[in-house]
Amino acid sequence: MNGAQALLKCLEENGVEVIFGYPGGSVLPIYDALLDSPIRHILVRCEQGAAHAANGYARAAGKPGVCLATSGPGATNLVTGIANAYMDSIPMVVITGQVPTSMVGTDAFQEVDITGITMPITKHNYLVKDKADLPRVVFEAFHIASTGRPGPVLIDIPKDVLSAECEACKEKPVVEIRGYRPNIKGHPSQIKNAARLIQESKRPVILVGGGVILANAAPEIVELATSAQIPVATTLMGIGAFPETHPLSLGMVGMHGTPYANRAVTKADLLIGVGVRFGDRATGNVSKFARDAKIIHIDIDPAEIGKNADIDVPIVGDARLVLQQINHLKPAPSHAEWLEKVEQFKAQHPLKYPKDCLTAQSVIEKVGHMTRDRAWVATDVGQHQIWTALHYKFDKPGRFITSAGLGTMGYGLPAANGLQTARPDDLVILITGDGSIQMQMQELGTARQENLPLKIILFNNNALGMVRQLQHFYCEKRYSGVKLTFNPSFESIAAAYGIGYFPITRPEDVESTLQAAFAHPGMTLVEVRTDENHIVYPTVLGGKGLDEIIVSE
Repeated sequence: MNGAQALLKCLEENGVEVIFGYPGGSVLPIYDALLDSPIRHILVRCEQGAAHAANGYARAAGKPGVCLATSGPGATNLVTGIANAYMDSIPMVVITGQVPTSMVGTDAFQEVDITGITMPITKHNYLVKDKADLPRVVFEAFHIASTGRPGPVLIDIPKDVLSAECEACKEKPVVEIRGYRPNIKGHPSQIKNAARLIQESKRPVILVGGGVILANAAPEIVELATSAQIPVATTLMGIGAFPETHPLSLGMVGMHGTPYANRAVTKADLLIGVGVRFGDRATGNVSKFARDAKIIHIDIDPAEIGKNADIDVPIVGDARLVLQQINHLKPAPSHAEWLEKVEQFKAQHPLKYPKDCLTAQSVIEKVGHMTRDRAWVATDVGQHQIWTALHYKFDKPGRFITSAGLGTMGYGLPAANGLQTARPDDLVILITGDGSIQMQMQELGTARQENLPLKIILFNNNALGMVRQLQHFYCEKRYSGVKLTFNPSFESIAAAYGIGYFPITRPEDVESTLQAAFAHPGMTLVEVRTDENHIVYPTVLGGKGLDEIIVSE
């Protein structure tokens, strides 16, 4: 066999069933070998779409997503998707073609140093110059991508390596990487210290991040919260790790968090951070963050502990295993008085939105009521993303698929394609905006070619709503470059792709239209016309603490 065939055999042995890709000269040997491989190739319309689709697939399938592109512009088009996966700790294996080894470094046609470009945004990357290294590299890539803190790994393969004759790999390589030994169990004495602080606390809050979902630790979070009666807040990436309809749920914390989550974190005397980065969007002004609280931080990545916040009890380890040990120690203090106070926070500052007109919040709330028990939801980035985070009320871990750390417009549609590919029999909903969807709108073609029955809810306000909102607060309402004065007819776009179209223009039509769209057997587009003046509330302005939240005009 040749190098391309050997590559595909190694991918098969690592459980790869789907590759999202776009062909080109440097990867012709791979595309030729795919004709004889059981691996399904999904042809995207842009390489960035391949990276985002692999991301969505990974999050729904529970294993690394794989994407493929040719050298030069094909590889560079993947960069945004790679950075997105890196920021959100999503396991991916990215394969790029490269010019022949003899031409590397000569500025050959479609040559680019993709390993150099992606070094800061990959967990690891490889340039394979020897065909004999291919099996080892592929198995190492999947091991690195999926263990410890997950992330993207890139394999760059010159065309001559792909074409060279080589022997089949007779047995799986044993992966032994010097210096790579993720600590997963946590330090016993620190775990005991954490249990002691929980026992002694009067006003504890659990803060859950995306690491809990990646570690499949949601049951352990529920056990700790319910047994010790501790309210739970989440970051954007942690949404769904704790049921948002549960009485102990505080919802999302941070810049657009619920007022009661932000107030509870501010008043807490103990904050138990699990799988979180303590990023700026979650903490607000970090000098004002949880000022009166001791902080326990549980994370698989030691580099995150102490990076953004001062930590009292650091625990490096797998969230699920560490929480199991804490739960085994059974800290069971009485927090009745604190829970009463938290209920007062909820009563004093509930989430609000206008009720006298058609709003994105009301539509998303209705979608949540109708589909919470069965849907997977992907979003793009913008106002609709935050309204989904606040109003859908996710009850299952991993069902909210969004771009958090990088905030990538254009992520939603290709990610939903990957998500639906991984979950072909499930209801997959994309919530997007008129600005975001036009970043990767060509991926409608991918969805239709693969007969993916996506349900798209598009909020159209003829504006870049979140940027406009920032100008509202920071630029004295001087709006520049945010008006989409010419949007396409989305009804015509739907017709062009053979997609069912369902408009909503009145509040009284929301439920019936959604029911019809969800009942439609194929792909549907629900267009909701909204007002560009609507602002995401609550909001915490730059430099402010979480308790300085603005809850309405």
